[in-house]
Amino acid sequence: MLKKISTTELCVGMYVEKLNVSWVNHPFWKSSFKIESLKDLQKIKTSKVIFAWIDDSKGVDIPLKKISDTPASMRPIVNKKVKKKINSTLVEEMETAKLVLKQAKSATQLMFKEIRMGRSIDIKDVAPLVDEIYESVSRNSSALLCLTQIKNKDNYTYMHSVAVCALMISLGKQINYQGDFHQLGLAGLLHDVGKMAIPEDVLNKEGKLSEDEFNIVKNHPRGGFELLKESDEDICDIALDVCLHHHERIDGKGYPDGLIAEEISLEAKMGAICDVYDAITSDRCYKKGWDPAESLKKMASWKKGHFDDSLFRAFVKTVGIYPSGTLLKLRSSRLAVVTEQSDKSLLAPKIKIFYSSTSKSVIPLKIVDLNSSGEMIEGIERPRDWGFTRQFIIDLIST
Repeated sequence: MLKKISTTELCVGMYVEKLNVSWVNHPFWKSSFKIESLKDLQKIKTSKVIFAWIDDSKGVDIPLKKISDTPASMRPIVNKKVKKKINSTLVEEMETAKLVLKQAKSATQLMFKEIRMGRSIDIKDVAPLVDEIYESVSRNSSALLCLTQIKNKDNYTYMHSVAVCALMISLGKQINYQGDFHQLGLAGLLHDVGKMAIPEDVLNKEGKLSEDEFNIVKNHPRGGFELLKESDEDICDIALDVCLHHHERIDGKGYPDGLIAEEISLEAKMGAICDVYDAITSDRCYKKGWDPAESLKKMASWKKGHFDDSLFRAFVKTVGIYPSGTLLKLRSSRLAVVTEQSDKSLLAPKIKIFYSSTSKSVIPLKIVDLNSSGEMIEGIERPRDWGFTRQFIIDLIST
């Protein structure tokens, strides 16, 4: 029997009948073969292949208890009470997070492309990726969140969706969310599907939108809600709600329904915070993104009308006052990048010193925990002011 599965579900011993790309775009000389080794498995997972059709009569079948093989309504609630968290360091998790992000990026891009072509959403194609994102965030949330900072105007829409998925899961863990984490992450992944109904010349316009154009953009929550409702899949209520209401504000000045604080669900309030944070930290067609720490300061100044106060404070604890990837200037006149948060103090993260601002030269890397050193933070710097790209900062963290 042929079964379509994500490459994240493949394992040694499965017989691949066909792949979702032509033979010139995958690393094997034929499209039907048995996965004989971990080396073969790694080749598939690091290629452009997103889905595969396996023949369970010729090889290993999908495990019966695989979460992604279970209908959404029957999936178990994944939280700290039933899911053991295995921690890993940022550097350890980076390589795995890169693979997860590559797969998530490709699958989300394909999903959005099919929506633009008028096809219905097939949740089975992206649901397994939510589980992979959950696992990565559980091991070390900073890794995936750092990597999602690297976006450009061409891939922003789908990379933004992946980032909001990871942020929703991370915030859920911070507040000890008692609902279904799979549905929470899926809501983040699908929250902006309505943008696929916006004409590309409006969605990617570099200048200021006209009033008519802005009204078109403001219709995307309701448009996305209708797209999800029309899907052949059983879309969960959380995804529908977050899609429709992630632009609502606590003061009632949001859209599309102008809901006020008590009328907005917990999940939609979470979505609003995660959506804005990732949007303003990203480079867009009409502006450069703010740095993570700078973005939190901006959001703190808006929170009275925009965001739920207790949730925003929890969000700050989630990403840190100095989020991973923040460039700091120390009182010793050296520059450092924040690698990880400290369990002891939000004001004293773990950093990697790499540059002398006096000699304007790179110096030997030094890893420092600000909780147990004499180093002090003088201020936050913008990487571009020093000629550093976001890619350089991420590579530095990964080293």
